[in-house]
Amino acid sequence: MTNTLLILILLGLMALAYHLGVRRSQKLVGGPGGVRGLHSLPSYYGFFTALWCGLPALIMLLLWVSLQGSVIRDLIVSDLPEAVRNLPEARLGLVINDIQNLAQGNIVSGEVSPEMAQAAEHYKSLLRTSYAASFVVILSLAIAGLSLGWRLISPQFRARNRVESVLKWLLIGCSTIAIFTTLGIVLSVLFESIRFFGQIPITEFLFGLEWSPQMAIREDQVGSSGAFGVIPLFVGTLLIALIAMLVAVPIGLMSAIYLSEYAGSHFRAYAKPLLEILAGIPTVVYGFFAALTVAPFIRDNGELLGLDVSSESALAAGLVMGIMIIPFISSLSDDVINAVPQTMRDASLGIGATHSETVKKVILPAALPGIVGGILLAVSRAIGETMIVVMAAGLSANLTVNPLQSVTTVTVQIVTLLVGDQEFDSPKTLAAFALGLLLFLVTLILNVVALRVVRKYREAYE
Repeated sequence: MTNTLLILILLGLMALAYHLGVRRSQKLVGGPGGVRGLHSLPSYYGFFTALWCGLPALIMLLLWVSLQGSVIRDLIVSDLPEAVRNLPEARLGLVINDIQNLAQGNIVSGEVSPEMAQAAEHYKSLLRTSYAASFVVILSLAIAGLSLGWRLISPQFRARNRVESVLKWLLIGCSTIAIFTTLGIVLSVLFESIRFFGQIPITEFLFGLEWSPQMAIREDQVGSSGAFGVIPLFVGTLLIALIAMLVAVPIGLMSAIYLSEYAGSHFRAYAKPLLEILAGIPTVVYGFFAALTVAPFIRDNGELLGLDVSSESALAAGLVMGIMIIPFISSLSDDVINAVPQTMRDASLGIGATHSETVKKVILPAALPGIVGGILLAVSRAIGETMIVVMAAGLSANLTVNPLQSVTTVTVQIVTLLVGDQEFDSPKTLAAFALGLLLFLVTLILNVVALRVVRKYREAYE
């Protein structure tokens, strides 16, 4: 809460700095009427002063917050008895955690000794001192930056260039963070996957037809096959995703065409928000709907027709997942269709084409790249869905393309493998990272292929 208050104060000082910068730039040229004598607009001088006020202070706050915990921890440890300081790192971490919980009024794991109580009081004292010092240092830095930025303002000062340069480097920094975050995720998954493939052959993983990652903990354990063939998982994933897209693409695309080209403005104002409500329903609610309503309905009707329908089937999961994905395709396709220039519609109608011919021959081809992008987003959403599959399709890794049978998906198995008391370096747990890496590569290939298709059609229609 203290850091939040400090940030709010800094934002207030930045607003004040902006106002002072604008006022000073106008005053130097004799008032608002003399802004032609300035190199930049007065707003740029305000932004320049605000940046000098806020950026150094925010950077100092970030450094202070990142170092505060480790510095206070070292000071607490240095005051503990020597017997406690010499404990193993894991045990010492538990002691420090108990001291922090005691200082914050939370429950501790063991008995509170006089030394721990004293350390907790010391911890609270250090924390108060740190907060007070951060207020003084950071606010002083902000005021100093405000003063310096205010003094640098002159009619010939290139405020616009400075502000745009700072914003450019800020954008570069944000994009760099995003790139390194993605790289870190990929490398972390890759390193753990390499450990997995050191224990399980990659050929068995890629081409195996059986998935049963139950590794034996002891030699006499029963029911631990240890089969890591990924093909049943990907067949189940593609089967459910295919069923979902067969439901979502026609309904979503047709509803988008109707809302954008045929529906009246009054009906559209109510229908589109109602349709997009489907995107806001939690997936666990869809899972309940699939498990309690759709799956029994499919099973009962299948039995009337003499079909062998599992209580948990790919068809139930795919149908409900398709309903969930409809708003993604409908909303994105509607936006893309509305973005087609009205001149193309007018030109088509002007040469005698009907409304339906204009939609089929002009609007849909021009909007095709955006529609393909929306469908790809929906496919990614279908492949990554977990809760509906767990509740409606089950956990059985069956190698089948029969939609009436129980199947499972890659994401469901990743969640299943990482839950439980299995050792982290066992093949069963490491298999989750191998599945994640393979799913990442497949998605990447699909995106590359889709981009080539989109580029081809875009060149044809633009």
